[in-house]
Amino acid sequence: MNYIGSKNKLSSFIFDTVTGVTGGDISKKIFCDLFAGTSIIGQTFKPHVQQVISNDVEFYSYVLNRNYIGNNTALDAEGYLNTLNNLAPIKGFIFQNYAEGGSAGRNYFTAQNAQKIDAARQQIETWKTSAALTDDLYYLLVASLLESADRVANTASVYGAYLKQIKASAAKEIKITAANFIETKTSHHVFQQDSNLLISKIEGDILYMDPPYNARQYGANYHLLNTIAKYDTFAPKGKTGLREYYKSDYCKRGEVLKSFTEVIEKAQFKYIFLSYNNEGLMSQNNVKEVMERFGKYDVATTKYQRFKADKTQNRNHKADSTIEYLHILEKI
Repeated sequence: MNYIGSKNKLSSFIFDTVTGVTGGDISKKIFCDLFAGTSIIGQTFKPHVQQVISNDVEFYSYVLNRNYIGNNTALDAEGYLNTLNNLAPIKGFIFQNYAEGGSAGRNYFTAQNAQKIDAARQQIETWKTSAALTDDLYYLLVASLLESADRVANTASVYGAYLKQIKASAAKEIKITAANFIETKTSHHVFQQDSNLLISKIEGDILYMDPPYNARQYGANYHLLNTIAKYDTFAPKGKTGLREYYKSDYCKRGEVLKSFTEVIEKAQFKYIFLSYNNEGLMSQNNVKEVMERFGKYDVATTKYQRFKADKTQNRNHKADSTIEYLHILEKI
């Protein structure tokens, strides 16, 4: 998934640093991914730890994590996916409000793909209502639809805007493929809560934090994924069809340091790791000063190419790198 702040390219750096700091063998440890996003880091640690605790306040993220982290035993989804891919198109909510040719005129999807998304999402809900699906299979199918829909979205990157013309990748017919997860012998926990409220209710060995770095709210940037995941009825607002969305204090300059300090103070974890970059609302010194109050502090850094919008679009994007800080606290 084309996702702001994705740690896909940094996952090896994070895994190696965490295991190095915590002693190498993490097979008996409980690992928490408090701002899980698309679950990349949770998936990285899932086969290596005793248990993953995964959390994100956004519902689309909960769906992805409920599948990729929460599911741990094999599921037979092939027949369901074949049915979804062969359904007759339906001019439903997504088509009317977010598609080429829909009544709202928002070109997030082609008319054909939006109607196939509507048909698939309605069918999944019908199966759930009739008890034809287990919860595990339900979340696998919705996650599969989200991932597949994102691949044909007519955007430059996020869902804060759509392109006027249908780009090549968006013109392809959607094919819903399985969102395959890693099988493990142990179970895992997935939450959809405000991180500052959840932190007092959980405990473990390793806490990994990857909060928003800047003022961009994820609920606004990925509102359409929430809409497909929830498939509820509301009145889309404005040119981009926004829905009401959660506003994180980690995206507010006047609130972020207070919220961060609160999590560190309440965290019942020996090791805490914070991913942050040199362009975030909190400075490196801000983070260091807070962490040093609660134990032994260190930091690891690496350079990587900044997030860029869809490379197929002829836009002026910066190609320079940025510095990722992995702040480390051994809590006393």
